[in-house]
Amino acid sequence: KYVDQPRHIEVQCLGDGTGNVIHLYDRDCSVQRRHQKVIETAPATGLGDETRQVIFEDACRLLSLNKYRNAGTVEFLVDKDGHHFFMEVNPRVQVEHTITEEITGIDIVQSQIMIASGKTLPELGLTQDTIYPPTQYAMQCRVTTENPAHDFRPDTGTT
Repeated sequence: KYVDQPRHIEVQCLGDGTGNVIHLYDRDCSVQRRHQKVIETAPATGLGDETRQVIFEDACRLLSLNKYRNAGTVEFLVDKDGHHFFMEVNPRVQVEHTITEEITGIDIVQSQIMIASGKTLPELGLTQDTIYPPTQYAMQCRVTTENPAHDFRPDTGTT
C-alpha cells in the first residue's frame, strides 16, 4: 500500500508477561537519512488526538494479547489523513528511549530489569492511570559523518 506523506510514529511500551501493558506515549521518528533516524521528538507534534489514542490502544492490545514481557516499541506509519499502519515491534530498548524517559520521568531500563526479575507492572506502581500525559517535549538529534568524496559513504571523520 502506498502511504501518502507518511510519518514514522512509534509507541514506547512496557509489558510484564501477564497481559499487563502500558504505553509511555509516542515519538515521531520521521526525519531519517538512509533508513537511520536522525531527529526524534516526543511526544509527536501535530498528531490528532483521535489518531494518537487509537495508536496507543492498538499498540497495547497487540502486546497484551501476546503476553509481551519487556520494554518494546510498536512502530506505525501514519498517513496525511491520520490513518495508521502497523510496521513492526522492536522488542528492545532503542537509542531514542531517553526522550521518552524525559517526558514521562520513567526509567525504562530500570523498569525492564525489574520486569525481567519477575515483577509485574502493578508491583512496580506502573499502571496506565499513573502515567500522566506529557507536559513537555524532548528531542534527540544524531550526528553522523559521511564522506562526500566517496559517494557520501559513512565515515569516521577526522578527530
